[in-house]
Amino acid sequence: MHQVFIKRRSSSLAALAGAIALLTACAGHAPQAPSASPVVAMTVQAGRGDSVTSYPGDVHARYEMPLSFRVGGQLVARYVNFGDRVKKGQALAQLDAQDAGDNLASARAALDAAEHRLLFATQQRDRDEAQFKQNLISKVQIEQTRDAYTSALAAREQAQHQWMLAQNQSRYTTLVADHDGTITSQDADVGQVLAAGQQVFGFAWSGEREVRIDIPESRIDGLTPGQAAVITLPALPGRAYSAKIREIATAADAQSRTYRVKLSFDEPDASLELGMTATATLSVAARADAAIRIPSTALFHDGNRPAVWVVRRDSTLELRPVAVARYDEKDVWLAGGLQSGERIVMQGVHTVSAGEKVAPVAPLHVEDAQS
Repeated sequence: MHQVFIKRRSSSLAALAGAIALLTACAGHAPQAPSASPVVAMTVQAGRGDSVTSYPGDVHARYEMPLSFRVGGQLVARYVNFGDRVKKGQALAQLDAQDAGDNLASARAALDAAEHRLLFATQQRDRDEAQFKQNLISKVQIEQTRDAYTSALAAREQAQHQWMLAQNQSRYTTLVADHDGTITSQDADVGQVLAAGQQVFGFAWSGEREVRIDIPESRIDGLTPGQAAVITLPALPGRAYSAKIREIATAADAQSRTYRVKLSFDEPDASLELGMTATATLSVAARADAAIRIPSTALFHDGNRPAVWVVRRDSTLELRPVAVARYDEKDVWLAGGLQSGERIVMQGVHTVSAGEKVAPVAPLHVEDAQS
């Protein structure tokens, strides 16, 4: 019995010693490190930042304007219609000339009367001057005669100007083309009573043609007058026209917040018709400090400031604020905060955190890294 007790006690001690040895062995191993999270990353490169962009537009004449009468009246005839080509001096429309004719007749009668009074005043002055030299009339009387002559002369000049004005008013009842061109719109109908200056036709001069496009305010800094462009037109497939920026609007459109840009053709031809749709392709230069371009998916925020996730040398993440120079459709140009050769998280910026260990993975498509 005593031997059995000793054997059991020895077995228990051996089991206890084995358990202690196992715990000691487990305590000697370090805990496993957390695995790195894969992220899509790209290496940023410095560059000037020029980008080639196309903008829709349409063909216009360089000089376009509304045509209107310089006097008011009822429109009694319209001699041309939308799309007609007209020559300089050609009559386009006619107002009722009855009132203008009456004013002309009245001005002619007033001029005749003024000339008759001036003739009488001249004769009276000559007689009184001769008598005054012989001391037959007083000085007061000769002064009155001279005053009457001066008044008659001024009245004649006034009547002459009224007559010229009435002639002009009568002539203004006929709307005449002052250049060769094309009627681009008709805005008044026969029988309509028009005010002076009210538009009757839209008019485009013959000759120079240009393309007008609208540029968003984020890209207007990269454009300068004289900058080259290439224009293509769907109506003229296979043909490309060289052009230059002629004018850039100094103020944005109140509704669209875009700037109107006009491009003149270097070598226009007769194939360019008014109203044709066009595509203008031009290189938009980035600002001098916009040296690094990143995809818009890489942009995050640090409070209210834009920021990006930078992959450090030890493969941990750093949230770094950046300065944005310009926003494009798919890209963002940075003016500071990154250096050429650094790696940033390109996608999934909302799923990572500062200090996180990551395993950078290249984009699946090369063009994504070159966005």
